[in-house]
Amino acid sequence: MSMHIQPILAALRKHKAGTLLIALQIALTLAIVCNALFIIHQRLAHIAEPTGVDESNVFVIENMWGEQYNKQQAAANVEQDLATLRNLPAVQDATQSDSYPLSTVGGSDNFITLKVDQVEPTTDATVYSGDEHFLHTLGLKLIAGRDFRADEVKDAGQRDVVVPPVTIISKAMADKLYPNGDALGKSFYSMSSTPVTIVGIVETMQRSRLGAWAIPYAEQSMVWPIRDASPLGVFYIVRAKPGQLAAAMQEAPKALYAANRMRIINPKDGLMSFAQVRRRAYDSDRGMAILMGIICVVLLAITGAGIVGLTSFWVGQRRRQIGVRRALGATHRDILHYFLTENLLISVGGIGVGIVLTFGLNLWLVTRFELGIMPLTYVLSGVVLLIVLGQGAVFAPALRASRVPPVEATRPA
Repeated sequence: MSMHIQPILAALRKHKAGTLLIALQIALTLAIVCNALFIIHQRLAHIAEPTGVDESNVFVIENMWGEQYNKQQAAANVEQDLATLRNLPAVQDATQSDSYPLSTVGGSDNFITLKVDQVEPTTDATVYSGDEHFLHTLGLKLIAGRDFRADEVKDAGQRDVVVPPVTIISKAMADKLYPNGDALGKSFYSMSSTPVTIVGIVETMQRSRLGAWAIPYAEQSMVWPIRDASPLGVFYIVRAKPGQLAAAMQEAPKALYAANRMRIINPKDGLMSFAQVRRRAYDSDRGMAILMGIICVVLLAITGAGIVGLTSFWVGQRRRQIGVRRALGATHRDILHYFLTENLLISVGGIGVGIVLTFGLNLWLVTRFELGIMPLTYVLSGVVLLIVLGQGAVFAPALRASRVPPVEATRPA
């Protein structure tokens, strides 16, 4: 085998510039493609994360008041609107809140501690305001404890700071605070000296904001028994009866305007199904995945084209040498095998450098953008992809080289 490789290595040493160029191109392509595929996988997994919401039947109305109200007037308007929505034929239930899962707006994020004098937070959680209809309206699954009682729900205006005595939290948050699984009935502190007792735990309740900083706190959310009575406006979350989402979304704004004309519902995004909410929340992730996919395709195409171009150039330069080999008895397969082996050696050299660059780039992304550590499977997949691409790209010019006739040996150099 070494006797066959030695002349190939000797030939490559005579074409150092082209060899190094292709090897470096393969190395850079491997490093970028592996990390890009890892980013794509992470983004797609992020997009597919569950919210705990009955997404196929839930929609959201962003209601802004058309005139200034005090807290009591706003609370009365909210109660009237909720009664109106719940009486619609296509509606199962309705609630109000300052935010909701994947909203990207409203709500608040609070540092959570287990002791009142604790300096470093135990975790960070999204806080939703909600009444006794909140869980049922969103379709959140209660797996421990109980729902809020009507007497526990308090009205709160825009500037009111209210820390209720009880809360319902997600299982992810419960596991973070009390890993032994005994969170129900326990207390914690949410940026206040007043303890909050856990009376219920839901299976899944996604956060409202999904920035990179929030990745360590995924699905860590809680609901406070507060009826949002902001003078500026409120989110109405509505759960339609199965199969009646379109009818409910059509009826709801009309019914609200009929009850009180002094309101504004933005025709662009003031009324959204939860499918639209999800699309809006993950627009950046989807765009990043598409961009990374395009980069992968372009880099692979450029690398393949470079291999084709360089091999075609070398075949043109070596036609007389190939003719001599054919005259000495080399077969079509021998010539084809020669160029395939030559390209494989270049690819292996480039891949060796590329593996180092791949992990180096991944470590840089980890430190700069909080990307996870890339599993070895992505590198192995990238290696296989580059080898297959290289061999596929070189096949056509190698096949042309194998068809060079022995008579080329007699032509002048």
